[in-house]
Amino acid sequence: MNIIETKGLTKYYGKSRGIIDLDLSVSEGEIFGFIGPNGAGKSTTIRLLLGLISPSSGTAKVLNMDCGRERTSILAQIGYMPSEAMFYDSLRVKEMIQLSAKLHKKDCSREAALLCDRFMLDKEKKIRELSLGNRKKVGIVCAFQHRPQLYILDEPTSGLDPLMQKEFFSLVEERNKEGAAVFLSSHVLSEIQRHCHSAAIIRDGQLVVHGSVEALSKTSARKVEVHGIQTPPAIDGILDVDCGAESVRFLYQGEMKSLIASLNALPVQDLSISEPDIEEIFMHFYHERSGSNDLI
Repeated sequence: MNIIETKGLTKYYGKSRGIIDLDLSVSEGEIFGFIGPNGAGKSTTIRLLLGLISPSSGTAKVLNMDCGRERTSILAQIGYMPSEAMFYDSLRVKEMIQLSAKLHKKDCSREAALLCDRFMLDKEKKIRELSLGNRKKVGIVCAFQHRPQLYILDEPTSGLDPLMQKEFFSLVEERNKEGAAVFLSSHVLSEIQRHCHSAAIIRDGQLVVHGSVEALSKTSARKVEVHGIQTPPAIDGILDVDCGAESVRFLYQGEMKSLIASLNALPVQDLSISEPDIEEIFMHFYHERSGSNDLI
């Protein structure tokens, strides 16, 4: 069963583009990565899923409920972390966490204490005294303390130091093993490749590719680096060329024997052929001359 599903989901802000015809599905029990730079449409999508804004057209369901009509029921059953959390500055950390728990009508004091200890968060400090990283930790506790079945996390690791980032993803994976699904937006591609089961790439408000992280990483294209030449061989299937002083790097999609035959006529000193990582695949989809998902 899909825990998140959108069909033709579109949002315009006046004449400005938000997202266009987004068809997206997230299955129960998976960690799903939503990839794109700032302005691609990630936060607009999340606000639509939460029912915080209304779509221009199309539909969105979360937990098999309509995101507009059943917003209150959805929000009661999920854990949400915005990219920039806004709290009441005059409250102490423990008061803010207690307020969040009351909104879910649950006693989360034990779980909140465990999470505060885990993330080394001082519960007695006032919100106004916190650094960006510690504000992020408050957001983590508020989103995770009631142990929901779905987490929607918008750029959750921005502002966290590397140690806390590692601890955060340990927590995400623990909750996932317990059966919770996670929808995680990020522009940190290594996070997606390391922790997510499936992913989608959004560009200029439109979905350009959607599938398992393993499938995205194992495309029919190959990463090629050739030393001893300054321009790539003149054959079809070469993409995203990067020329150095004495080497050329590119993605190649085609028959390997054709590539080897063309390189055989050139003064090649060294040759490396490997699978592209998800960052290189991502950059392909954002290349100014790329207009299709022809790597998959």
